[in-house]
Amino acid sequence: MLDIQTLRKDLPRVVERLAVRGFVFPQAEFETLENERKRVQTEKEDLQARRNALAKEIGNAKSKGQDASALLAEAGLVPASLKALEAQLQGIQESLQAMLSAVPNLPHESVPQGNSAADNIELARVGSPPQFDFEPRDHVDVGEPLGLDFAAGVKLAGARFTMMRGQIARLHRAIAQLMLDMHTGEHGYTECYTPYIVNAETLYGTGQLPKFAADLFSVKKGGHEGEDELLYLIPTSEVSLTNVVRGDILDAARLPVMLTAHTPCFRSEAGSAGRDTRGMIRQHQFDKVELVQITAPDQSYAAHEAMRGHAEAVLRRLELPYRVMQLCGGDLGFTAAKTYDLEVWIPSQGCYREISSLSNCEAFQARRMGTRFRNAEGRMELVHTLNGSGLAVGRTLVAILENYQAADGSVTVPKALVPYMGGVARLDRASR
Repeated sequence: MLDIQTLRKDLPRVVERLAVRGFVFPQAEFETLENERKRVQTEKEDLQARRNALAKEIGNAKSKGQDASALLAEAGLVPASLKALEAQLQGIQESLQAMLSAVPNLPHESVPQGNSAADNIELARVGSPPQFDFEPRDHVDVGEPLGLDFAAGVKLAGARFTMMRGQIARLHRAIAQLMLDMHTGEHGYTECYTPYIVNAETLYGTGQLPKFAADLFSVKKGGHEGEDELLYLIPTSEVSLTNVVRGDILDAARLPVMLTAHTPCFRSEAGSAGRDTRGMIRQHQFDKVELVQITAPDQSYAAHEAMRGHAEAVLRRLELPYRVMQLCGGDLGFTAAKTYDLEVWIPSQGCYREISSLSNCEAFQARRMGTRFRNAEGRMELVHTLNGSGLAVGRTLVAILENYQAADGSVTVPKALVPYMGGVARLDRASR
């Protein structure tokens, strides 16, 4: 959430920065609410001052033996009037809160103007797409004979669900294990196991609620009387990992907090009808190894660059060709101030597809969560939060199946994964 004080002190700049991402700030609504808040606040403060003055006047009148009945009558009306003003002020504050909860983060000054992914900027390209002496197949045609079972996924749960069997399932697990080992053993993250179901407050903290409720899967807690709270399946473990520090005052010496987790992710994919309906590119359930950092504000952009390096290291270890993109304003996520996307080469599509998105949210999520630390001067300050995929496991599997495929339908296992596969270096029908 944006800082209300920034809006009050420099509204034109906020409006200008939000326009970089194509968001039109509801300036008239904000100013109307702010003017009403100021009016009611002033009226309340004036009434409080009058209450204090009346107490003194009543005391003076009584001490002099004067008639204080009129003053007492006026003072008797004050509590009800104050209560009404407080209720009015609370309603205005709630309206401001509701309005601001739908406003995205301010883009960092380095974020370029743009309307969509077409305006993103390519920063680097690593590795060369493989050259095949045959027509490369997509991961569906490569994977189904090896254990990808789309029909079973549909049978069990419906469209956009996939089952895996045998060596494909093992390869999927091996990919996640490699990522966890790299991020914990080489990059300094602490591995976590988090709940896959969270409450609404948790999703509000990282910005999924209320704006993106349609993208979530929800469940009712039922089973016992009074336990009818609506809970949600996590769309990413960014939600649970980041909210671990919700409401906390952190010791500065503890920063940065660096966490990672391998979890399933659940997304309804609202609004994606007809997009990537074939295969595993866009699923309702998929796995990710998530990276989260909680930092001091002056360290967050160095941490952002480091996180980009951590995710890139996985792609380099797997020897997959990829490119690095800086997102333009119009393609930024709701909570992000700046984002890098890593895109892996998908031979069957002849293009790069996103496999990791790494964002610095600055204080946007921390303000919603109420997470602070005591800085070197001893003052309370909001932390900065960062998150990113390190990587999306399913899309990494897709990239391996397509980039490492052979003409006979087999798939070479990347060297880095062979130890995790029990020495299996090639997948074919026999290994299934």
